[in-house]
Amino acid sequence: MNQVREEAPQVQVVVKKYANRRLYNTESSTYITLDSLAKMVRDGRDFVVFDAKSGEDITRSVLTQIIVEEESRDGRAMLPINFLRQLIGLYGHNLQATVPRYLESAMTQLGRQQRQLRDAMQETMGRFLPPGIEEIGRQNVAMIERAMRMFAPFTNDEDATSDVGAQSEEVAALRAEVERLQAELLALRQTKSTQ
Repeated sequence: MNQVREEAPQVQVVVKKYANRRLYNTESSTYITLDSLAKMVRDGRDFVVFDAKSGEDITRSVLTQIIVEEESRDGRAMLPINFLRQLIGLYGHNLQATVPRYLESAMTQLGRQQRQLRDAMQETMGRFLPPGIEEIGRQNVAMIERAMRMFAPFTNDEDATSDVGAQSEEVAALRAEVERLQAELLALRQTKSTQ
């Protein structure tokens, strides 16, 4: 039975950034780091960062700085170079105004699909592939393809067509591997149940 727990709304944490680049959390009255702010984001804590001297809201630049630091860590890069180039290319372009709304929508959809996948995994623990996982995967791929088309609206369709053939072969090989693994898993379960 699902129980909905009502939580008191959290107050937005105010962080002040001083000239010496130190960040001060006014809620806990402590100095914090960019890693602390990244953890707050992951924990769902809302915060705003003000320049201590001018009072200017610098939250966007601090969040961007967190992304730059995360991207520079070994094995943690998430943004493909081509995506970054396309994003930079959109600055000053007539599509610049639509990009933020599109990215927010895409991230909202990705979050929704992650929750669906997590729910499906929880409901079907013990099974090899949960029902609906292929559909969620297809939705994710379609969303990423739409995003890439938006960021590269003038790409050559012939290149895309040649890539589709290679991708189809790879998908077929992966499906065959999944089927083989499912058969092995089924055989192991049957041997285990007969013992």
